[in-house]
Amino acid sequence: MRNISIVAGLVLGALSGAAVAATAERATAKEAEAMVKKGVAYIKANPHDKAFADISDPKGQFVDRDLYLVVYRLDGMNLAHGYNRKFIGKNMIDLQDSDGKLFHRERIELAKTQTSFWQDLKFVDPLSKKIEPKQTYCERTADMLVCGGIYKP
Repeated sequence: MRNISIVAGLVLGALSGAAVAATAERATAKEAEAMVKKGVAYIKANPHDKAFADISDPKGQFVDRDLYLVVYRLDGMNLAHGYNRKFIGKNMIDLQDSDGKLFHRERIELAKTQTSFWQDLKFVDPLSKKIEPKQTYCERTADMLVCGGIYKP
């Protein structure tokens, strides 16, 4: 019986360690807000072509674990994307999440009345490669939105 308890303890300990490791891989809301603020400052301090290229670099300073930045004009045009470069240069105004939510339209509406906000949606998590619940923090600067989010698998 003692051996079963030891094995059970080791298994539970390993599972708890895995849960802690999985959580450590995830960005926090505070980190998302800080990354967006850093991106906004970077866009203001650099030529837009350089800023957008740097934000879109998957190995650059604006990608950290499952946290990456995206930049959109207020008409829905994607200017930078740290996770999927195929989106750059495309108008994403009618993009829906897996629940049919037109989240870009919602972002643009929110940006009309708020300079910063959080938004809930579902999107592909770069760590799990699955559609997961996501909370995205956005800040409006000039005619753009800079956003970065956290996943809730």
